[in-house]
Amino acid sequence: MSSRPRAAWPLVAVFTAGYLASYLLPTIVGRLSAHLGLSPAQAGLVGSALLLSSASAGFTLAGRVERYGSRTPARAGLVLAVVGYGCAALAGSVPLVVLSVVVGGFGSGAATAVAAAGIAAQRDPHRTSSLGLLTVSATAGALYLTIPHLGGGHRLPFAAIALVALLVWPATARLNGPTATGESTSQITGRLPHRRSGLVLAGGMLVWSMAQNALWGVSSRIGVVQAGLTEVTVGAVFAAALGAGLLGVMGAGVLGARLGRAVPIGLGTVVIAGSIVVSSSARDLGSFATGEILWNTVYPVVLSYLIGLAASLDVRGRWAVLAGSASSVGVACGPLLGSVLSEEAGYPAMGLILGAATLLVAAPVTAVALHTGGRPLVPGSVRRRGGAPAALLAATTGSLSGAVPKLGSPEQAVTELRVRRRRLVRSAIRTAGPDGGPGQSNAYASTSDR
Repeated sequence: MSSRPRAAWPLVAVFTAGYLASYLLPTIVGRLSAHLGLSPAQAGLVGSALLLSSASAGFTLAGRVERYGSRTPARAGLVLAVVGYGCAALAGSVPLVVLSVVVGGFGSGAATAVAAAGIAAQRDPHRTSSLGLLTVSATAGALYLTIPHLGGGHRLPFAAIALVALLVWPATARLNGPTATGESTSQITGRLPHRRSGLVLAGGMLVWSMAQNALWGVSSRIGVVQAGLTEVTVGAVFAAALGAGLLGVMGAGVLGARLGRAVPIGLGTVVIAGSIVVSSSARDLGSFATGEILWNTVYPVVLSYLIGLAASLDVRGRWAVLAGSASSVGVACGPLLGSVLSEEAGYPAMGLILGAATLLVAAPVTAVALHTGGRPLVPGSVRRRGGAPAALLAATTGSLSGAVPKLGSPEQAVTELRVRRRRLVRSAIRTAGPDGGPGQSNAYASTSDR
């Protein structure tokens, strides 16, 4: 995949097709339980199988999208999504539905992995991920308004996902092709940067997503069984909640990096934990709508910053794909966890457990945002160890004029030269320049007296 960022809208379209299945999970699980004779736990297990298959596609493609290009795996994923979800819509037996759901889930995961890798290569990953969440929220909200009025049993949600994947196909023509054979393979297979931070972020996103989707997977049953609402009313609440999510994502896009990533992630996660408790204990329309709308307003905001944080750890998108796949594992385990907890402990106790788990992961994930700081805000700036853009240092000190690349150039690696004596520093800086002359250094020399 070319290192030059391409237009964002094809990535947003593929992102929408890949993420839509997880957004429609409540109605999928609810309809599988109501129309195929499955218990809530069994229906949740089918939803988990869909999302686990999606996560496996992400792990499979992590680090490989750049080699294959975006176009081919995106098209393969969309084909699998159309075939899998289309067959699930047509099938009438549980085994065929499960098999088709697994195939469709793998296609969704492949599309999401391609979109995540492409988003990481954009100049502003947070803005692009916000657009993707905005689009998928709008699409899911429209479907929640229409599906309850059309009937169709379990078939209609799967048919809708397959149709969206089919409509997105033309956008893949604008994606990158395979990497040229003459391009250095070391740039594709190099070591992952920020390994410790990336692993903490991936683990935190797994638990965070598990808690969110444990509630999301049973939200429909909370509204119908505990709050006594009809399916049409619950669908209207979900549509209003996703509409509020649109406003939240738009606000996150406008806010951008003004507050950094740590504040939106940490504070937003605390608000999410409280809204989970409110929603799970709801016994009427007011409390159910309050919890769901507040939750869905803040959830995509925090998710957009988490995606942007993962993308900032590696410009080639490997951490974005790996963290996204870890999140998909959590999403996959969520419906089953929510079904088991709700059956064994009841909905209010389930909400307390999930809220506590959400609060526990807020600290390490926020710490990653504070520690790494993400990609430099100045395009083309060189990042020193510790997170300070070297472009800002050069602007304030007036030194290292040759170390700051022009705007729009790719980030340059920092070379550390360890020498034994301070008197060697000046010589090391002279020889580090492209012509070996003074004042032409492109590297930083660090000293350590032993």
